[in-house]
Amino acid sequence: MKKLIAPIVLVAALSLTGCGATDAAPVTTSPAASSEAKPVEAAPIAPDLTGGWKQSNSQSETDFMTATIVDGVISIDWELGSEDITAVYWVGTFEGPADANATHTWTSQRNAAETDNALMASTDNTKEFTYEDGLISYSVSIQGESATVELKHT
Repeated sequence: MKKLIAPIVLVAALSLTGCGATDAAPVTTSPAASSEAKPVEAAPIAPDLTGGWKQSNSQSETDFMTATIVDGVISIDWELGSEDITAVYWVGTFEGPADANATHTWTSQRNAAETDNALMASTDNTKEFTYEDGLISYSVSIQGESATVELKHT
């Protein structure tokens, strides 16, 4: 009986390994089944800067600047809570980032009709803005003193 079992085991073993035949289909694994499969990363998306923004580097809890970006326009106001005043500082064009680069800059063209009669508005025809690391920054000058304002999305 032992003589009969040995050839059967040998035949079974050879049939499972394919006997080393060259016409056998190659064994492939799908990327999902591979332990070395790398996840597919989504392409970076340009940030959406629309909505409300508030000054993050103000030295005051009550006096700061706010901005709203909507429909290609950036509007910036002084919020002077200590005086219970809201005043227009800037109304101008807005160009959102086209890609996901870390830094985006644009030159805003002032809307003179919205700012000419505003007492605390900038009279510059253009203003440079920069978006980087989640903040929009720009320069403000009053009576010869300049500062950089940083706005954070609210």
